[in-house]
Amino acid sequence: MATITTRTIWGSRSKLFTALAGATTVGFGTAGALYLWENNTKGKLNKNSPNPRNSLKFFAAASPAQLASVYNDKTEKDFQEVYNAIAQKVQDEDDADDGAGRYGLLCRLAWHSSGTYDKNKKTGGSYNGSMIYAPESLDPENAGLDAGRDFLNEFHYEFPWISRGDLWTLGGVVAIQEAGGPKIKWRPGRVDCSKAEKEKIPENGNLPDASQESGAYVRKIFGRLGFDDRETVALIGAHALGKCHTYRSGYDGPWGPSPNMFTNDFFVRLLQKWHIRQWDGKRQYQDDETNSFMMLPTDMVLKEDNKFLKYVKLYAADQDLFFADFSKAFTKLLENGIEFAKDTPYYEFKTLEEQE
Repeated sequence: MATITTRTIWGSRSKLFTALAGATTVGFGTAGALYLWENNTKGKLNKNSPNPRNSLKFFAAASPAQLASVYNDKTEKDFQEVYNAIAQKVQDEDDADDGAGRYGLLCRLAWHSSGTYDKNKKTGGSYNGSMIYAPESLDPENAGLDAGRDFLNEFHYEFPWISRGDLWTLGGVVAIQEAGGPKIKWRPGRVDCSKAEKEKIPENGNLPDASQESGAYVRKIFGRLGFDDRETVALIGAHALGKCHTYRSGYDGPWGPSPNMFTNDFFVRLLQKWHIRQWDGKRQYQDDETNSFMMLPTDMVLKEDNKFLKYVKLYAADQDLFFADFSKAFTKLLENGIEFAKDTPYYEFKTLEEQE
């Protein structure tokens, strides 16, 4: 039977349970994690807190088949509850990261957990929830995504039946929709692999390298994922959310003035005038008008390659068109390489605002 470990904390969001989560993933084991819990809580729980002994023991000994089976009685209502819990925490931290919030972080986590897919080798993607294991966890393009996984850790505990792959991709759906973006069709069915299943953990090099400045490179990366030029441009439009940090990626700054809102602003701004930023960091571009916003080298490729440029112009002129195309492409990205159970339904979740 395969051994599956998971990182779990509960809703207190305390350092204690972050430590407990780390203990279960770095080999400290279930017994050690339970020791930390017992020692720091004296075994006391509030009336709404389930006992961590149960979920920790289950995940430490579960096989993929057992994990898949826990979805048998789950409905759209159950997954809407997970969505709502993530969305509420995102809303609570709306002012984090100097106003950027957690939208870009969660969108990037969903993207990168899925973007390792190789259609030729039929490997990678979000199915196995493998980003917690080396070498994927050490991929330079995943720098900083431990913060996204840590943000979602408590929901592994609150909803112990959901897999890592499903939780991470659902977090991306939350980020896009709660930031005012389009509805994203999503369905569950990803099954976490164990550290021992090395053939399921993708090597480094599959994720986009933002320093590249050729259309051929961008097409190669997105073509391996199964995307054409139109889908490629649409997906990169997610750079409307969030911003870069030098201590993570080596790049710095937001793409626009509203990094917590999903709009077509990325394309509108890209068509404006830019220059190479003079600084000590990686090569990136800065807007001529304010010197406040940035573009990555791979972003500028979309403007300089005529085949990409026509879609940039389409999306800059029509946000509804961008939303429609992005929604379909993002769902496709999240599902690359996944074998869903027969008749697995798609869910389209209501935002917190729609439920008021």
